[in-house]
Amino acid sequence: MKKSELLAPAGDMNCLKAAARFGADAVYIGGPLLQLRAEKAAFSEGDIALAADYLHSMGKKLYVTVNSFTKNSEIEPLKAYARNLYALGVDAVIVADLGALRAIKQAEPRLEVHISTQANCCNYSAAMAYYELGASRIVVAREMTIDEIGEMHALIPDDLEIEAFVHGAMCMAYSGRCLISSYMNGRSGNRGECTQPCRWEYYLVERNRPNEYLKVEEYDDHSALLSSHDMKAIGFLDKLIDAGVDSFKIEGRMKTEYYVSHVVNAYRRAIDKSAPIELLEDELNAISHRPYNSGFYFGNLVHDHKNDGLYHWDCTFAGVALEDCVDGKLKIQQRNFFKLGDNIEVLSPDSFGMSFTCTGIYNEKGEACETACHPQEILTLDCSADVKQGDILRVRTEKEKIITTISLKKIGETEKITT
Repeated sequence: MKKSELLAPAGDMNCLKAAARFGADAVYIGGPLLQLRAEKAAFSEGDIALAADYLHSMGKKLYVTVNSFTKNSEIEPLKAYARNLYALGVDAVIVADLGALRAIKQAEPRLEVHISTQANCCNYSAAMAYYELGASRIVVAREMTIDEIGEMHALIPDDLEIEAFVHGAMCMAYSGRCLISSYMNGRSGNRGECTQPCRWEYYLVERNRPNEYLKVEEYDDHSALLSSHDMKAIGFLDKLIDAGVDSFKIEGRMKTEYYVSHVVNAYRRAIDKSAPIELLEDELNAISHRPYNSGFYFGNLVHDHKNDGLYHWDCTFAGVALEDCVDGKLKIQQRNFFKLGDNIEVLSPDSFGMSFTCTGIYNEKGEACETACHPQEILTLDCSADVKQGDILRVRTEKEKIITTISLKKIGETEKITT
């Protein structure tokens, strides 16, 4: 049986290298034009070339998102961009706009095109239309069930691949065609500037009681209001494979290398069946996330538990190994606070469940420290574990939740609370 591709996001080269190291088969990024993320998650054309060379040297692929809805003035620049991307070694572009698909195929027929979930492809007839126009893969609408994906797979050609999201944030609008951010903040989610207002916490106010705020909550037996949950499909990947999914896609081009490393590592091990699913579920709790659910794969949204409006995490990012551990010494770049006596857990593609006790911390002058409290500082640790360059260090924490409350008590007023 063909093994499904694991497709990971990257917003910069550190994330891209982490995704590749922890087991992604392909990485998708945004370039300088027509991508649906903020500019800070965009690669220059020079960086795209470096990314393509790096991934190809490891036998992996690079896809570039060109999935913004395209204006008249952008068609001709898009054609030149498509030719450049092919010359840079990009394996495929991800496109949502029908005009963009036509323009790309006119400009560079050899460049593979994948149809973005933004295109709302939710039936075999639409998939065939895109195939006849030159697409080689469909990223199915997130509203499709597993059964519907299976039906689509049975009715399309074998060389038209199916890609599906398996982890990460979910847009509340139909496959992401949302106007809320544009309406509320003047920043269009369809042009890469989404402020994610669907993930804020809202209150209802009755006209005759202006000072009483009724919290809007989600329960298992209610329809979801907006989209304050994250998708998690790690427990039913086999069902997606049986339905014909060729590529498992992780959401998160705005996420950190810590997030990308954890999610890719967990799904890689799930696909390879190299660790029990129960342990991998725990791994996905180490990263900051909203309450998980299974999306629409089994019909209506099914929530694992009541939405409390909070981000949860079980661990904090302590640092990343800059070199292999040699003679009990480990050089790291510190990211968040830890101290002597802490149990340092190690996320590594080479081993599972490794940890060591922090018995020594030294700054660049060789001075002993009791704590690591300066983000980005280069430190050396006494280390009894076989840590490798690029491994992620983390610390369990009692602080499991961050509360980010954004209420509309007054139009334009934003209240942010962190505990």
